[in-house]
Amino acid sequence: MRNDNIPGGIMANSKLHVTIVGGGIGGLFAANALIAHGLSVSVYEQAAALGEVGAGVFLTPNSVRQLERLGLGSSVETWGARVGQGSHYFRHDGAPIAPVQVTDSTGWNATFGMHRADLVDLLAAALPAQTVHTGHRCIGFEQADNSARVLFANGLSVESDIVVAADGIHSELRRHVAPPSHPVFHGSVAYRGLVPHSTLSHWPSDRWLMWLGQGRHFLTFPVRGGKLINYVGFVRADGEMKESWSAPGDPDVLRREFSGWDPRIGALLQRVQTTFRWALYDREPLPAWSSGRLTLLGDAAHPMLPHLGQGANQSIEDGMALATILARANREAVPAALVAYQRLRLERVAQVQRGARENGLRYDSATSNLGLRDAEITAHAAFRRRLYDHDVVPDAKAAAMALT
Repeated sequence: MRNDNIPGGIMANSKLHVTIVGGGIGGLFAANALIAHGLSVSVYEQAAALGEVGAGVFLTPNSVRQLERLGLGSSVETWGARVGQGSHYFRHDGAPIAPVQVTDSTGWNATFGMHRADLVDLLAAALPAQTVHTGHRCIGFEQADNSARVLFANGLSVESDIVVAADGIHSELRRHVAPPSHPVFHGSVAYRGLVPHSTLSHWPSDRWLMWLGQGRHFLTFPVRGGKLINYVGFVRADGEMKESWSAPGDPDVLRREFSGWDPRIGALLQRVQTTFRWALYDREPLPAWSSGRLTLLGDAAHPMLPHLGQGANQSIEDGMALATILARANREAVPAALVAYQRLRLERVAQVQRGARENGLRYDSATSNLGLRDAEITAHAAFRRRLYDHDVVPDAKAAAMALT
């Protein structure tokens, strides 16, 4: 059921059409939010079919409240696994450090582990038929005062009022908005995968657990209603490698990386038959996200390290902010509306990007003073509460009102 915060009825912008390039989590959520606010939307994805690799994504209250606004809260509860009390940080040998913050400051527990493919599926299923078009690789962009056009490798060109680039860290469209920049490699690789809970029946199916060691750390949380345990082992890289979500990894190498750690990790890794390696890249915050009728969203605008678990969550915030502002824009006001969206999101996302870098250093014990590290991990709960408390909608409504 649509939440009262989403306007209904005929909108002043009902004839505005938005082209979204990219059918990942950010693009699909933005499509849902824009449609709920009365806009017409088409999504173009370069892959032959929507889908995600077998890995987990962590949803936190700041994005779950936006999913609930679109009536998707029950789907998240069905497909996700709520993470609750008992979530904890440990030293590498299993000695406890501190509880993990799993609620906002009101005590609302809306933290879920989800299989990425499940989240993509539920977002796609909520869209009207024929909204998503697969097999369309973007190769170009052009715009005039009153329209924008996206060009695809298959020869199709699409004209619309607004183009949203949700095409990831290697965005084709970013160059039309911001000066050229290069992804920043952070010297680490994440081994990722899933283990059936049935093979680890003693493993808790409702907790986020992380172990911290020198130059590496290990994370687990449940997905798909607790039927699967998502694991991520972060280790130093031998050299720079191509950014990829799905490069194959060697389970034996992963086991050696965490040999001698808490026996619980060893028991889980004995069940690992397939793993993938993910090189950790982000970018420096961009000076601009919008140019004319083109704007960036999600990893196209702000790729970030995973050490706050906020990549997907910030993309969802982007989508709701954009939809809330565009709901009150007419065709002539689109460029100003996109600048307002950019202005609203730039600093918050830059803070999260910086926070993810800083947290990664804590997790990998960059300081030799483990007591200091443990104290910082404990104190970090306050930052998490502020992060989770944030509701992008009131500020987006204020930004939209300033346009009129």
